[in-house]
Amino acid sequence: MRRITREEREKAFAYPKKPEVIEKQKLPVRYHVEEGLEVEGRPRRFLEAMAAVLKHTNYHFILDHYARIGAKCSRCSVACQIYQATGDSRDIPCMRSELLLSVYRRHFTVGGLLKGRIAGGEGLTDEEVQRMADSFWDCTACRRCTFECPMGIDHGLVTHLGRYILSEIGIAPRALVVSTREQLTGKTRNTSAIPLPALADTLEFLEEEMAETKGVEVKFPVDVEGADYLFIAPVSDYMMEAETLMGIACVMHATGASWTIGTGDYDAINYGLFYSDHALEEILKMMEAEVKRLGVNVILIGECCHASLSANYFYNTFADHKLPVINILEYTHDALKAGKLKIDPDIIDQSVTYHDPCNIARPGWIIEQPREILRAFCRDYREMTPNGRDNYCCGGGGGTVSIDEIRPYRTIVGGKRKADQVRRTGAHYLVAPCANCKKQFREIFEDNGLDCELVGLHDLLYKAIILSPDGVAWRDPAGMEMEA
Repeated sequence: MRRITREEREKAFAYPKKPEVIEKQKLPVRYHVEEGLEVEGRPRRFLEAMAAVLKHTNYHFILDHYARIGAKCSRCSVACQIYQATGDSRDIPCMRSELLLSVYRRHFTVGGLLKGRIAGGEGLTDEEVQRMADSFWDCTACRRCTFECPMGIDHGLVTHLGRYILSEIGIAPRALVVSTREQLTGKTRNTSAIPLPALADTLEFLEEEMAETKGVEVKFPVDVEGADYLFIAPVSDYMMEAETLMGIACVMHATGASWTIGTGDYDAINYGLFYSDHALEEILKMMEAEVKRLGVNVILIGECCHASLSANYFYNTFADHKLPVINILEYTHDALKAGKLKIDPDIIDQSVTYHDPCNIARPGWIIEQPREILRAFCRDYREMTPNGRDNYCCGGGGGTVSIDEIRPYRTIVGGKRKADQVRRTGAHYLVAPCANCKKQFREIFEDNGLDCELVGLHDLLYKAIILSPDGVAWRDPAGMEMEA
């Protein structure tokens, strides 16, 4: 793969920040941080925040272990699509992790403190804080590098911790901070500031659309107490991903599921996963409150992979009211295997390829399920290589997709490898079951001149699914009934 030239890298790193904004923030990173940020004493405040995080969490043991075994062998470079595109040693994962590990060794170990007193030196500098602020947001936190580390260091976790500490002193992408604040304390309590009446209007419109297209009355149940499934999707889906939602509703209708959307919490997005454990916990507490209010039995997350990961991995860590958490891809796969879905295999005759979102594929959680669904009704299914757990990130992972200031970097540097993968398949449809990946791919297509149609998995299902009219059970050729 051709590497990015120096000129291309400089162009990709360019950002349209006004001089007065830089002066106000005193931090010329490629994104906006909090206005009114105290610019004096950042190294001291960084160390204070780091000390507090290490004291009150279990990061201390992990960081101490990594600081002792870190080898800086750069073997992780062969797995990093950022480094493969730039060839810049600053983009090697272990070199990025070393930025934080070196701070730990110098200021939080006995040996480092003694060496500092004997040899002198100023310790952490403002320039080092600046470098961390830049470097930690160049990483997509896809964790592909972890598979190559001979010492087992999770560089994505170190990146997350670095971002968490920076956010505690006011250094974080404005797009994430503003969205999270609206979700936690704003009037609408969701990241896109979509009011409840707008949600209701959207659901009504989608129901009308399904009745006209499918000839069957399919509903989006709202605030149904005692339903089996609480369905939570990224709130942006209600404005931007109509066919994804309609496909999901058709699947739930076909299986006769007891499900509901809650008006108390209808946003699955959890940006805390990317930069703040405190925000991560508070957003999951909102989900728990809705679970208790409606008395549901299972949390069902839509086509949003970071939301699925944050809920599946952390909901039962923070919540007192424990519940199973599943992704809609798992539900649909189980329904297909049980014979509850009738799909027309002649509808999708164009070529189809599938992108593995990092948050559900890297841990080996959801890999084969979507492929089995697609192969069941897509005539021309094509794989990208590599795929599954070894997939390449879309280039906008780890929350970077939300930072418009670094779009050229995301699409031309971070997304270059993925753009090349998609182009090689020659597929008409790219299935990306993830809200963040969809935004990133739309921009990748524009910036890299790709002619491909981006869809969610349930977009294609919506086109091909056959619904039983009036709830009458279907009968297959063998005479076996299937639930509507």
